[in-house]
Amino acid sequence: MDELIETIGGIIGAADSFVWGLPLIVILVGTHLYMTVRTKFIQRKVITGIKLSFAKDKQAQGNISQFGALTTALSATIGTGNIVGVATAIVSGGVGAVFWMWIIGVLGIATKYAETLISVKYRVKDHKGDMLGGAMYALERGFKGKTWAKVVAVLFALFAALASFGIGGAVQSNSVCGIITEYFPQIPIWAVGIVMAILVAVVILGGIKSISRVCEKIVPFMAIFYVVCCIIIICMNGAYFLDAVKYIVVCAFDPAAMGGGVLGFTLAAALRFGAARGLFSNESGMGSAPLAAANATTRNPVRQALVSMTGTFWDTVIVCAITGITLTTAILASQGDPSGMYETFMSGGFGKGLQLTVAAFNQVPIFGPIVLVVGMVLFSYTTMLGWSWYGNRVITYLFGKKAIRPYQIIFLIFIILGAIGGSAALASAAWDFADLMNGLMVVPNVIAMWALAKVISKDTQHYCYDGNLDEIDETEIPMIESK
Repeated sequence: MDELIETIGGIIGAADSFVWGLPLIVILVGTHLYMTVRTKFIQRKVITGIKLSFAKDKQAQGNISQFGALTTALSATIGTGNIVGVATAIVSGGVGAVFWMWIIGVLGIATKYAETLISVKYRVKDHKGDMLGGAMYALERGFKGKTWAKVVAVLFALFAALASFGIGGAVQSNSVCGIITEYFPQIPIWAVGIVMAILVAVVILGGIKSISRVCEKIVPFMAIFYVVCCIIIICMNGAYFLDAVKYIVVCAFDPAAMGGGVLGFTLAAALRFGAARGLFSNESGMGSAPLAAANATTRNPVRQALVSMTGTFWDTVIVCAITGITLTTAILASQGDPSGMYETFMSGGFGKGLQLTVAAFNQVPIFGPIVLVVGMVLFSYTTMLGWSWYGNRVITYLFGKKAIRPYQIIFLIFIILGAIGGSAALASAAWDFADLMNGLMVVPNVIAMWALAKVISKDTQHYCYDGNLDEIDETEIPMIESK
């Protein structure tokens, strides 16, 4: 069985490396830059987006509040990618990967804005008034009757459905079990998997309103709790703070500056893993967050796009950056020799990333492990909730509402499978599969944004820069027939 897992894992890993090669990174970064230009550096409107997050548009159309849509999206994005994902990027590409994660995050704010705008603009509703949106509807409605648009739309939905089982299910439960096994080895992992599946089932069976209500309460608490705790750990290693920041920046361009020469880190590796884990964490360019944003009650597409783009700001610019500094200060404080902890955890892959995370937080007795366990459990749980809804939306598009319940059952099964499959080889394969599906989602979603770039630019100018942000979009949202 172990040999079979390693063989399958090798195939998935090879496919992941191919997909996440230079071409996709160029496409992703190029799209971030292009959308930044087309939206006239919309990143400068982050404060406006934060303010709008708490505004209520009762007279507008939608199913949940703008804040509910944001926290639902954040529930999916602020997850293991912010904790173990950052560590995995470090052991695979060096601490310089953290810098590239941050840069990708800043540029990705524009892409998150753009993909949300077209999702809300081209959303539809069913006979119950429930909103449906995403790249697939943007392509279909933006290019009616075009065969290529339908094909690309179906591919996006298919990749997103498969991704939900990986990034949203198996990877999350595997992460939780890895942490729990580290500190509580007496607890059977199958029990952890079943409990997680039950807790997820209780919420997702209630639909988007149930999910958003839970996320509105948990997400702000868990994010603030984790960030504050990381800052405390950074302060405890305060003597290494400036050096940590220096190494993160320097190693982004010269990986050999911090043990990277001996360990084989390269600029290409730092960029690749920084970009891959950055996308895994903030999901800008994947088209996932817009699936939840389409349900938001908002006056016009631009308002919700501004709200949604703050998700990338919170996720990568704040949380991932703090995690990266926390881990780097821990590496420097470990032995005074940065290559010491590097050599211990160097191999690339989820398993070593998890071990690095555990070692870093263990430097603070009692307090550190508690932060890690609580943070991992909460982050993973809310990620499962968010991604279950994403999967719900794309499955509805592909097969109709009749397929929702079977999908939910399969999703819960993957949570259990991810928990009981605790070997390092299987964990690595699960992360590679999640990365692979994330990368495949990017392509059709990017096609949608580039094809609708004029619409994005026009609406941004009208609503955002011409002073019409409070204007209500009177365009009627079409109703689709239920399959």
